[in-house]
Amino acid sequence: MRAGKRVNLKSKITKRSVTIAGRKTSVSLEEEFWVGLKEVAAARNMGLFALVTAIRGERENLNLSSALRLAVLDFYRDQIEQHRRRESAA
Repeated sequence: MRAGKRVNLKSKITKRSVTIAGRKTSVSLEEEFWVGLKEVAAARNMGLFALVTAIRGERENLNLSSALRLAVLDFYRDQIEQHRRRESAA
């Protein structure tokens, strides 16, 4: 960042209610992560809340918001790695 210029790094946080194992809870995530979760769900042929439930089961030791953010990060890291493999094979 150059001196004298301000960059807006704020992102809108959206809170959504989800039901996991019969228990209702709410999750607050930046809108970009909700978009990423929808992309992950589409790639896995799942609904958004089915994906949230699956991630909760895989990452029980983290709070749900953190688990969801990390799942999105892992998904995109995998996409980058697959792209690199295709590029190197070509």
